[in-house]
Amino acid sequence: MQRILLTTLLMLLLHVAAAEARKTKDTFPDGTPVDEWFRHDEPVTLDRLGEVWRLTDHGVQNDSTIVQTAAIQHVIDQAAASGQTAVVVVPRGTFVSGALQLRPHVNLWIEEGGMLRGSTDISDFPIVSTRIEGQTCAYFSALINADGIDSLTIAGHGIIDGNGLPYWRAFWLRRQWNPQCTNKDEQRPRLLYISHCSNVNISGLTLQNSPFWTTHLYRSHHVRLRDLRILSPASPVKAPSTDAVDIDACHDIHISRCYMAVNDDAVALKGGKGPYADTDENNGPNERIIIEDCEYGFCHSCLTCGSEAIRCRNIILRRIRVGKATRLLWLKMRPDTPQQYEHIAVEDITGDVTHFLYIRPWTQFFDLQGRTDMPLSTAHDIAMRRCDLHCQHYLNIEPSEQYRLSDFTLEDLRIRAEHADAAQPDIERLVSRNVHVEQATSSDTYLDTNEAGDVTPAR
Repeated sequence: MQRILLTTLLMLLLHVAAAEARKTKDTFPDGTPVDEWFRHDEPVTLDRLGEVWRLTDHGVQNDSTIVQTAAIQHVIDQAAASGQTAVVVVPRGTFVSGALQLRPHVNLWIEEGGMLRGSTDISDFPIVSTRIEGQTCAYFSALINADGIDSLTIAGHGIIDGNGLPYWRAFWLRRQWNPQCTNKDEQRPRLLYISHCSNVNISGLTLQNSPFWTTHLYRSHHVRLRDLRILSPASPVKAPSTDAVDIDACHDIHISRCYMAVNDDAVALKGGKGPYADTDENNGPNERIIIEDCEYGFCHSCLTCGSEAIRCRNIILRRIRVGKATRLLWLKMRPDTPQQYEHIAVEDITGDVTHFLYIRPWTQFFDLQGRTDMPLSTAHDIAMRRCDLHCQHYLNIEPSEQYRLSDFTLEDLRIRAEHADAAQPDIERLVSRNVHVEQATSSDTYLDTNEAGDVTPAR
């Protein structure tokens, strides 16, 4: 018995030592060390966020039938003027608002049972100079906006609800009238927009029913998103373009322990679009992004590079459980934009997807803007390892003269595919090691998408 106990203890110590060794050796796909910042995991508690400013203690009514944008903004501004670090608390109940602007030294906390809900009147969201779909332009404010803030927490155990249903219905009505209408043609606010910020922590909340993108990060760094539920429906009314997280020209972003089920891409890497996007100072690369220990419900893609992106480097998606995603990794290759996707690792994934790896030209609203040559894009040093998945298609890769694919590694994969896609993909230096692709029969209804952002059962 003593020997068994000693053996068990030794095995436990070896397991702990191995886990610690993996941590110390953790690197990005290009071999550079993962910064210690990514390993910090301190819980967020209300008592650490500053002086409490509860909405209902400062003139805001607990009444879900009225829009109280000015009253809520007044509390935020008063807290900022106090000269102390403060936290504005949304208590139990439903509080409806238009666009709110957070201030330096003011955090936001939504209590359990509390909801901050967006107005359904687009005039409650002023038009400002902002960032949308890879361009800097005039567009509507989000429900919650933060710009130029260092050290910001948006947390709690409550809900931020975009009240998106009327906006979704209006979008599909406009699309029915004009099938070529763009996302910007129908006026819709985002849920959260974080720009030019650093040291941001968004945690614990449910973010749901956004009229447009749910969480949009632009030119920000050292942003954590953890323990979030990010939701939008595919039925009975589809929530168009309600990406869970859009990362736009950012670096050092950590997404962990989140559940994402949205009617578009779960995590989409943006950064700019157009034939001269790489020369526009408003655009930029996405670098050092880790998405780990998350769970996905339905979505168009677990991780997407594009459609508005110029460079994505050192991206990790790992230890993910996928419930029902259309694509695991999607590289959108725009023929009107110079793109470079490099050093991307997808590791330790289980579950169900329609497409394991999906690479095709993305031609929606194609516009060379008078440029006579077509920019050449590249995707290289892409690794997909230790995945155990059921899917319809293993490799769905379309060759094209507009892009070059090279240095892909597929390793330690167990794939049960209804279509094994036996044709050799057009990839230079493709390494395939310990890959088992088994023939599977159709047993599920998958979701598939078209370029209009619609969702239909795959045939």
